[in-house]
Amino acid sequence: MTHTPIEITAELVRELLNEQHPDLADRPVRLGARGWDNRLWRLGDELAVRLPWVTESADVLLHNEHTWLPALAPHLPLPIPVPQRLGHASERFPRPWIVTTWVRGEPADRAPATDAESSADAPAAFLTALHRPAPAGAPVSRSHRGGPPADHSAGFTGQLDAATAMGLIPDPDAVRAVWKDAVAAPEWAGPPLWPHADLHPANVGTAHGTFSGVIDFGDLCPGDPAYDLSGAWLLLPDGAADRFFAAYEPTPDAATLRRARGWAAAKAIAGLLIGEAGVQGRPGGKPTWGPPGRATPARLVARPTSPPS
Repeated sequence: MTHTPIEITAELVRELLNEQHPDLADRPVRLGARGWDNRLWRLGDELAVRLPWVTESADVLLHNEHTWLPALAPHLPLPIPVPQRLGHASERFPRPWIVTTWVRGEPADRAPATDAESSADAPAAFLTALHRPAPAGAPVSRSHRGGPPADHSAGFTGQLDAATAMGLIPDPDAVRAVWKDAVAAPEWAGPPLWPHADLHPANVGTAHGTFSGVIDFGDLCPGDPAYDLSGAWLLLPDGAADRFFAAYEPTPDAATLRRARGWAAAKAIAGLLIGEAGVQGRPGGKPTWGPPGRATPARLVARPTSPPS
């Protein structure tokens, strides 16, 4: 579901700050990024203002971040956007908004990680720290992320068929086999953990060839860590997945790797449709989402990853 797009300008951001957080209003305001759910404005050098743009669900996601990230941030080895202030709906802007710390780096869809060693170790340490049992009251995923792949088979099949018809998937049967293997794998039997649940190249920052931070935690929810572990194929340079899984703790079992491979395939296809076909609500697409979507299926099909010995 979507709202009518609201024109968000630097002047509007400054008016909102003057109205609700006047002690921040004298800092320079400049556009930072146009995201899927939000518009991001730099506020000086250290802060950012995020305002939901089109998607209706963004309101809930901002509240999720405001509630949970301050407690998580001190335990994570990569910077994340730590909420500082919450803005309330008003006559000027009829939706909630948030002020967070600014996470430095370029999005990995524009500047992919190139250092195979450090770019495997950094997200492995980050996810090891994040994937702890979720507390009571943790938010339920808006799209059932973190659940078993079988719950998403209809969506996967539809997207794969669409991408195949557009000529985006060279070997659709091999990709379909990866998904079927993930569905056939035993489900997660451990306690619900804290997956980021939206870990893809546009939500990870890079600097000097490796990862510098992680953003957009609105989909944070309890569930299966395999959803995040799919990033080993989606985010890392060729050949880095084995090192990633050797560094991640606890060592994933074979079933978790099978589910993670399936999620990597699903995310890659979604990225292709969004990036190269303008599908799923963004006319013209997001071209930088295409290359990771193309590279991931080839990595999955070339050689399955086995649990580290």
